[in-house]
Amino acid sequence: MEVKGTAVKSIPEFVRKNFPLQYQQWLNALPESSYKIMNGLLFTNNWYPLKDSLIVPMRVISNIFFGGDEIRTARTMGRFSAEIALTGIYKFFIQFGSPKYIIEKGGRIFSAYFQPSEMVIVNFTNNSLLVHITIFPESDEIVENNIAGWMERALEISGCKNVNIDITQSLARNDKVTEFRFSWK
Repeated sequence: MEVKGTAVKSIPEFVRKNFPLQYQQWLNALPESSYKIMNGLLFTNNWYPLKDSLIVPMRVISNIFFGGDEIRTARTMGRFSAEIALTGIYKFFIQFGSPKYIIEKGGRIFSAYFQPSEMVIVNFTNNSLLVHITIFPESDEIVENNIAGWMERALEISGCKNVNIDITQSLARNDKVTEFRFSWK
């Protein structure tokens, strides 16, 4: 499974911004396959192996900077990635779009960031949303929580308050789908 360079690029940016004095420590803690990706030139249009470019680097970040709390790490990094991705013209569309529109767009973006993958909206109400990831061959809970953090921040940027996202099923835990239950005020 592969991930687009745009998503990968946010990983070293996150460490540089939040832990600049420990950036080299983080790089040195990576296994060689991840180190080569993170220490090389990252091209936003290239595809990279999911495990070496996203899963392992986030786990190392979790161990060094978040006391091994992978959920907190992933959600924080997902929010950071959304902040970066949803700037400029995108921020304009997000701020004036409905939550359903934002998640629908997010589903299309999702498929453009991960291959192969598929995300579908299952149910939508005025203040809740049910989304399934139906295709994601190398799913991992750290990636699922990273995605949840990204979507949470996107909804906040759009004006939703008190956003809550629960992952009630997980492909990583051998469920048939990864299920995100969103609610907001």
